[in-house]
Amino acid sequence: MRYFIEFAYNGAAYHGWQKQPDAVTVQGVLEQKLSMVLRTEIQLVGAGRTDAGVHASQQFAHFDYDGTLDSRKFTYGLNACLPKAIAIKNLHAVHDEAHARFDAKKRSYEYHIHQFKDPFLNDFSFQYLYRLDVAKMNAAAALLFDYTDFECFSKVKTDVGTFICQIYEAQWTENNGKLLFKITADRFLRNMVRAIVGTLIDVGLGKKSLDDVKRIIESKDRCEAGFSVPAHGLYLTEIVYDYIDAHSPDCSENPFVRNEQKIAAESGKELLKKTQALQNDTSEATARDH
Repeated sequence: MRYFIEFAYNGAAYHGWQKQPDAVTVQGVLEQKLSMVLRTEIQLVGAGRTDAGVHASQQFAHFDYDGTLDSRKFTYGLNACLPKAIAIKNLHAVHDEAHARFDAKKRSYEYHIHQFKDPFLNDFSFQYLYRLDVAKMNAAAALLFDYTDFECFSKVKTDVGTFICQIYEAQWTENNGKLLFKITADRFLRNMVRAIVGTLIDVGLGKKSLDDVKRIIESKDRCEAGFSVPAHGLYLTEIVYDYIDAHSPDCSENPFVRNEQKIAAESGKELLKKTQALQNDTSEATARDH
């Protein structure tokens, strides 16, 4: 059978998603623990690669296993032996031809910036203290919808066959000194989001105009685009498939605690019924006495 695992990770300690020799990666750790739990060699195919230091609040990967797995118990068991930086959220049984990478319809990323000093945000958001014109940055982000070739934002040495991407969403929001950039597309190129954010920051600083952004995209030259923002502010936040329910329940909670809660709830209902029956009997007896 083929299964999709849904998981999240803090990317700070990992050299990205993809397995590499002589480097600790999310894929490498997951495959090792999966193989241990299922007592057979497991190979994962991820929905996409994230670079070193990039986080994911939702990521998917598929694997094949000759057996039936209970989603809740499997999720709890695998989480018990994974490091704290990786959390399994769910297990989905899918059809045999399902593919975590090729079947994804949309992917979403967020980039977080804070414009004040805060020691509790530094590992998960980019501290950038210069004043930014968010309205101009959103105007520049809107230009992305007019294009599909984003070679200018791609890592130079990459093995992709095409630089074509369809952008569905690209917008900045601001709240109490925190900036959030959300972008959704059918696919992304390596380093694409970080290069886009760096270019939009240049627009917010007044270093680049809207015409400059158009020229950069049309140049197809990475050297023309802005700097690549640090990895720790970037999150893979959502991946959409036709056959996976986005609102399926989180299976990461302890199933044994859930069973105890269920038993307690059923016992409470039974006690309530007995109490109500006793009250009814008492009321009837009182009525007869009168």
